[in-house]
Amino acid sequence: MITGKKKLFKDVNMLDGPILSRMIIYTVPLMISGLLQILYNAADVAIVGQFGADKKLSLAAVGSTGALTNLIVGLFMGLGTGATVVVSKYIGAGEKKNASETVHTSVVTALFFGVMLSFVGVGLAKPLLALMKSPDTVINLAALYIRIYFIGLPMIMLYNFGSAILRAKGDTMFPLVVLIASGIINILLNLLLVIVFKLDVAGVAWATVASQTVSAILVMIHLSGLPEDDCCKFYIKKLRVHWDKLGRIAAIGLPSGLQGVVFSLSNVLLQTAVNTLGDTAIAGNTAAANIDGFIYTACNSVYHASVAFTGQNYGAHNVKRIKKVAQSSYLIVFVIGFVLGSIALIFADPLLRIYAPGEENIEVRANGLLRLQITAMLYFLCGMMEVSTGLLRGMNRSVIPMIISIFGSCVFRICWFYFVFYPFDYFRNLFWLFVSYPISWILTMSVEFLMFVLVFRKLSRQEDRSLADAAAV
Repeated sequence: MITGKKKLFKDVNMLDGPILSRMIIYTVPLMISGLLQILYNAADVAIVGQFGADKKLSLAAVGSTGALTNLIVGLFMGLGTGATVVVSKYIGAGEKKNASETVHTSVVTALFFGVMLSFVGVGLAKPLLALMKSPDTVINLAALYIRIYFIGLPMIMLYNFGSAILRAKGDTMFPLVVLIASGIINILLNLLLVIVFKLDVAGVAWATVASQTVSAILVMIHLSGLPEDDCCKFYIKKLRVHWDKLGRIAAIGLPSGLQGVVFSLSNVLLQTAVNTLGDTAIAGNTAAANIDGFIYTACNSVYHASVAFTGQNYGAHNVKRIKKVAQSSYLIVFVIGFVLGSIALIFADPLLRIYAPGEENIEVRANGLLRLQITAMLYFLCGMMEVSTGLLRGMNRSVIPMIISIFGSCVFRICWFYFVFYPFDYFRNLFWLFVSYPISWILTMSVEFLMFVLVFRKLSRQEDRSLADAAAV
């Protein structure tokens, strides 16, 4: 978006000046954008929970799909993080041609994998839900929702890659403007299709697809309208795969995606365990998970900030500044996680009533409250874990956090489910399921923070030696 020669949306300078204030300026629009994205699903869940054909079954059907869609999409969404890191590094190093080639490779990658995953999701929706032991009462509605959702996946992927490119150059304001517009469209279409046209679960799915399509189109128009000297400007005629750039994106993005898959897989395992406890447990977990999702998304915005800031300074060989990026990131994510977690717990009952209103849903709300009591106040631990991952990834270390996450989250939770939850009647309840979350956060965060310290010290020593050699010459 350009007005004359003056930019309407200014990029945040990540290489010079104060860190904390600029990270806040960068993070706040990103956080609001993430919250608006979560609002899509929250609106879906809340509207079908209040106006669906069968309120409890519709709520359970939509809610039970989240872990599965995240599992399938997560691997390739990680490539978006790879694009952010690679573009950030080239911008920091002043390599405009390489940055431009990465941008156009990213767009092709988004469309290709979006179309491929669309076919996979539509074809395997019901068998995958059956593997998750979705109850017979909700599996058909859940499969319908997933199939429609995956029809729109190419646009979802395109928007996420486009916004990843904008994050790399320091622009988080335009994606916020886009998501305000598409969020309004999503909610209005939800109300229209569910209340007026009685489309129930299908209505909220089509509303999500339509709003994400608007987001993708607006972001690509914006990238096309950037100034000629902007290395992130998009040209249709330059669309092609630069294999060396794809390799760099994949080197960062695939481990990032696999890490996302690991987290999603552990959530699938938890959802599978919840499914064995019946419709009421599913509905309660769904309502609380949506509230948790707002906290996680806000914390995750700091992860994206740490990736971009670290990536640009790593590319500029400004290692000392990365320490300040880390300090600011941990401080911001602690404040966000603690404050939002406290708010979620204090206002738990009215928030849960949005998803499960009425006296008939007392037990549903009780199950949701149990999850919030265990997770909400400790979500800052999850945020600090994410920030540690972002710092490592920005320093071009993507495999390390993936391996740590596999053991700290997936392997730990598998052991928890199959050696604690399933074998013993005493532990086969929601409380012992939800307790696995904060324990896994603490384990994973501790090891990732230690690895960040070790990698940072290694890079600092290398930089000191380089400066000493340069001075000697």
